[in-house]
Amino acid sequence: MKIDPASPADLSAQIAKAIRDAIIAGELIVDERLPSEAELAEQFAVSRSTVREALKRLAAQSLIRTQRGAFGGAFVNRLSYADAYGQQITTSTLLLSMNAVRFDTACEARFALERACAPLSAERRSADHLATMRAEIFRQKQPGLTDEAFCASDVTFHRALVDGAGNPVLSYQLAGAVEAMQPLMNMITFTARSREAIVALHGAIADAVEVRDGPAACDGLSALESYTVGLARSIMEDRARRGK
Repeated sequence: MKIDPASPADLSAQIAKAIRDAIIAGELIVDERLPSEAELAEQFAVSRSTVREALKRLAAQSLIRTQRGAFGGAFVNRLSYADAYGQQITTSTLLLSMNAVRFDTACEARFALERACAPLSAERRSADHLATMRAEIFRQKQPGLTDEAFCASDVTFHRALVDGAGNPVLSYQLAGAVEAMQPLMNMITFTARSREAIVALHGAIADAVEVRDGPAACDGLSALESYTVGLARSIMEDRARRGK
């Protein structure tokens, strides 16, 4: 593992990248103990505080874990998909907010990914996944449900659909699409959307998944996309007229 002291990049970031690359390449394996701070400082010719900062970066990415005691130190972590979900959601949220992604662009990406997942979910979903979808539809029908709670229920419904595919890689990829994009979509459309229309579309999707009809589930998602995009355009056009 090497760094370039002449590089303008932060030394701690370079060290973190060198260790991360070694983990990805299999040079450092799961549960292997990393060299001590003193050994790493000597290897990279930097201060221990710089090494410590690099290790903090790696820990924040869940790539390493630290243990105290006589047999303690920093160890290569076994990163699970569940551990990575939060990072994926945060990254997706930041990308959407910082890069001013158009609503219809985000909507297109999210539903395209979910439609790719729907046939697998219709084929593989468990009774629990279907029960979660039905429970959220029932919850969404409650008259006293707040907009925040409706949004949370919306996310849970779609996560159950995605997780029903039984593919952790798809679930990970769609974590950002559903849990980052859906709340942003709801923020734009919540004032004008019809809960009854959304519940009806959710019901059609759940019905298709229940009878293991993948194409019908995709049709339901396409209808939901059309409704969402059309509603957003109507809201934006109305705002533009008022701004004149």
